[in-house]
Amino acid sequence: MLQNKVILGSEEWCSFPDLNIPTIKARVDSGAKTSALHAINIAPFIKNDSNWVKFDINPIQNNNKTVIHCEAPLVDKRIVKSSSGYREQRYVIQTLLKIGDDTWNIEMTLTNRDSMGFRMLLGREAMSGRVLVDPEQKYLLGQPSADNLKELYKNAEKASSGLRIGVLASNPELYSNKRIMEAGEMRGHEMHFLNIKECYMKLDAKTPEIHYRGGKILNQFDAIIPRIRPSITFYGCALTRQFEALKVFCLNSSTAITQSRDKLFSLQLLLNNGVDIPTTGFANSPLDTNDLIKMVGGPPLIVKLLEGTQGKGVVLAETKKAAESVINAFKSLNANILVQEFIKEANGKDIRCFVIDGKVVAAIQREAMPGEFRANIHLGGTASIIKVTSEEKRIAIKAAKAMDLKVAGVDIIRSSKGPLLLEVNSSPGLEGIEGATNKDIAGEMIKAIEKNFKSKAVV
Repeated sequence: MLQNKVILGSEEWCSFPDLNIPTIKARVDSGAKTSALHAINIAPFIKNDSNWVKFDINPIQNNNKTVIHCEAPLVDKRIVKSSSGYREQRYVIQTLLKIGDDTWNIEMTLTNRDSMGFRMLLGREAMSGRVLVDPEQKYLLGQPSADNLKELYKNAEKASSGLRIGVLASNPELYSNKRIMEAGEMRGHEMHFLNIKECYMKLDAKTPEIHYRGGKILNQFDAIIPRIRPSITFYGCALTRQFEALKVFCLNSSTAITQSRDKLFSLQLLLNNGVDIPTTGFANSPLDTNDLIKMVGGPPLIVKLLEGTQGKGVVLAETKKAAESVINAFKSLNANILVQEFIKEANGKDIRCFVIDGKVVAAIQREAMPGEFRANIHLGGTASIIKVTSEEKRIAIKAAKAMDLKVAGVDIIRSSKGPLLLEVNSSPGLEGIEGATNKDIAGEMIKAIEKNFKSKAVV
């Protein structure tokens, strides 16, 4: 039995005939269950009524200019946990592996391995029954020279000269993040998903840096699209600020995001710029509860946590007693709150205007579920197309400008006093508005980045 097995070192060169990959360096790791292949621009498609996946690969480490376009039958989608504990959903393919004189079919997951030392990881499932590993040896089956590699890849396509754009976010499977990645790739840009929790930074006057898991330095980006969850605003904005220090264009600046997340400060900014809002009160002592309620016209009224988002931490108090109870309950937790007049005539509806680079590119009406006053899509609200008035467009654009946001979701409510601004969101979701309007909002975000670089070129 031993004589029939291939003996491999801890690193070997192999090839994938069906993927037209003539040679690639692999890390041979019996500690890893699953094999993984470096892949970018991953997209599933249907071929002959079967599920397939297409993807691009830069087969040579530290060389993003050489690109091989691949496609393979799609076997599965699985959650894979990396050695650093990061969980990621990956596409799984089956293809022919050639190593030395031997060939056999293996399953591999597809993932971006830019931060890893090898474009290919050969795991134990692919080796089982066929391979013995001598961890003290390397390249027992030989390795190509630099000239060999050039010859083997002389016909490979050169990468496009698009921008290198990073999406700084937490969840690669979120609809909005996937759409932005897809839109950038479709427009010929090199897109990278950067998990906020996997980034860390070096503060230095002469050589500031941002590192990614595995020690990769992220200093070569043209642009960053921050998509920062409220729960990690502080760290996400610190990273965005570091990219700004590296002269990387950020679609929304760290300052704009920070001030948009401070509900009180953002409302003060908006008022100072002539944007009307519902009458709002703010206090820091339960002793002021009665006057606070009177200040906004009495019940019913809205009580909001300053740190709340997506409709969370927002309570409708229909009576004076209920209002006192809610306010005092929040105060007992030392929570900062806003008290706001309730616009009854809005009837559980608001308008979300999506502003990009000073223009309203799309608008929807959001309507709350029966018995609910919050119209957020995350809370079961429904979205429909609406024609916004010129005044509503003016308010949305003015609000985004006041907050210095290039991308903003501006929420407006129709009242008997005219349109009033509720909130400005610096990381607005795309699913509801793209689904309702069938507009390519993600593509508009990429265009805003392209416009920035074109204007710089003109200057």
